[in-house]
Amino acid sequence: MEIRWNILIIILGSALVTFIPRVLPLVVLSRMQLPNGLIRWLQHIPVAVMSALIAQELFIADGHFSLVVTRLEWLAAIPTFAVALMTRSLLGTVLVGLVCMMFLRWAF
Repeated sequence: MEIRWNILIIILGSALVTFIPRVLPLVVLSRMQLPNGLIRWLQHIPVAVMSALIAQELFIADGHFSLVVTRLEWLAAIPTFAVALMTRSLLGTVLVGLVCMMFLRWAF
């Protein structure tokens, strides 16, 4: 098998470009003491990201804002939100959401 050097360089460059933004902040921030206000603010980022993803899935249909509740996503969201509120577990919430969507797509 012949190695095409230009493809290898592209793969290594892509790995480097992906690696640097993930590792560099960890290396720099691990040596610093962050203020408590910043740490509290950073704790809200996962919730904000998850909310944005869920809102996009529930409220946008065919590229337009829609509040139609007959879609399967809304039916799966109800038990998923309940699990999220009761357990505060990201893994449990994601698993319940996946299982609900799998069941609903299979059933309908």
